[in-house]
Amino acid sequence: MNNLTDDIAVRARTIATLLTRRQQKLVTAESCTGGLIASALTALPGSSAWFDRGWVTYSNHAKTDALGVDPALILSQGAVSEPVATAMAQGALNAAQTDYALSVTGIAGPDGGTPEKPVGTVCFAWSGSDGTRVETQHFSGNRERIREQSVAFALGGLIALLLDSPEPGNCHAGSDITD
Repeated sequence: MNNLTDDIAVRARTIATLLTRRQQKLVTAESCTGGLIASALTALPGSSAWFDRGWVTYSNHAKTDALGVDPALILSQGAVSEPVATAMAQGALNAAQTDYALSVTGIAGPDGGTPEKPVGTVCFAWSGSDGTRVETQHFSGNRERIREQSVAFALGGLIALLLDSPEPGNCHAGSDITD
């Protein structure tokens, strides 16, 4: 395994530990990664305890049909945009009625890029009870490398969200409140 593949495995195990401890579940909505995030997570034994489901919504139609993304949003912002990533995560969260959702949409190449959104542009969103975080990254390399970097970044963002979110039944977790 290469270093990035090892890093993805470590991040997946960290997510498994955090979600298991919290007794919470996750869903994914993927476009350019084509299910690689769900695959990395479900490679772990016992993942059914914390991984609910994943959607591969590669086409615009799939994003609207499966996740309820407004076609006008895709038309106005483009499928690779923070508003669409947000709508994907929120749609997955609502459809599955779980605790957390992670979405990714991007341009893995080798074609499809534009001057405004070159190959390697990837938008991420992470949703939970505290709202949605969204971020755009620009990765380099070939298609496989861009997708691999996207998986690692998506998992890292989920870990950050989980570490910042209060644990169920602990209203002070993650806060600066002292008794």
